[in-house]
Amino acid sequence: MNSYTSSRLLRKGFGTIRPLSGSARAFTARTYQQQQQQSEPNTTHFGYKTVPEEMKEALVRNVFSSVASNYDVMNDAMSMGIHRIWKDHFIRKMAPTPGAKLLDVAGGTGDIAQRFLEYQDNINGDSSSTVHMVDINPDMLREGERRFVGSEWQQHNRIGFTVGNAEKLDFVEDNSFDVYTIAFGIRNCTHPEKVVQEAFRVLKPGGRFMCLEFSRVDNPMLAAIYDLHSFYVIPKLGELIANDRESYEYLVESIRKFPPQDKFAQIIRDAGFTTIGKGYENMTFGTVAIHSGYKF
Repeated sequence: MNSYTSSRLLRKGFGTIRPLSGSARAFTARTYQQQQQQSEPNTTHFGYKTVPEEMKEALVRNVFSSVASNYDVMNDAMSMGIHRIWKDHFIRKMAPTPGAKLLDVAGGTGDIAQRFLEYQDNINGDSSSTVHMVDINPDMLREGERRFVGSEWQQHNRIGFTVGNAEKLDFVEDNSFDVYTIAFGIRNCTHPEKVVQEAFRVLKPGGRFMCLEFSRVDNPMLAAIYDLHSFYVIPKLGELIANDRESYEYLVESIRKFPPQDKFAQIIRDAGFTTIGKGYENMTFGTVAIHSGYKF
């Protein structure tokens, strides 16, 4: 700016032109950063890939649409049947009381819901407990519905089904359920912390949140064996049984991206739940963990 231009600005009332102060420079830098962040999409992981957040839901939906018809067969093949023991223990640990209302989120093919109802009927002699299954994937939910077609549970309206997002359960009122379960599903959600917060909202005071999820094996030798099985055997089984290697590669990678036991337990406490002890129980050397919290 030359002296002539400067004098004209001063005559128009602009006053003395001074350099920006330190605080003003900092404010300008923050504003620029915020504008940059707003212009760039938030990202998350889809297995080992980085994708825009808004894409993950559709990508996960495609994976489970692909595997839905072979899901139960593959679970037996991948775990050599041990997943049945994990789920049985999960229900025994829940020890639901007569008349309990269960919300089973990411309910998939309905094996948790079925075990809950069998426990209530056979252990508690209770024919009043109900389950509402929620899954974001219609194909998975249809597999779950098939499990209950013609059953007494269906005939007596003890089982219901809704396609819904675990991060935003719009159809569920506050303080509605006694127990909330999510088994092998939360690691596929974009924001697991939002899922846990929604669980806290929909549970009654005194209600219980329970999550069954793959976790971390700490023993180095066992971890190496587990990695070999995960990254080589499971995708091969997916290719042979389900004709879908890629989906099972994602499922394996999603396990490694999920927070370890202590970190996820803290997410549960941060949502408002009270945990007993460390808040989780490892099974099969930490291959899976049961997380639990109470709404007090």
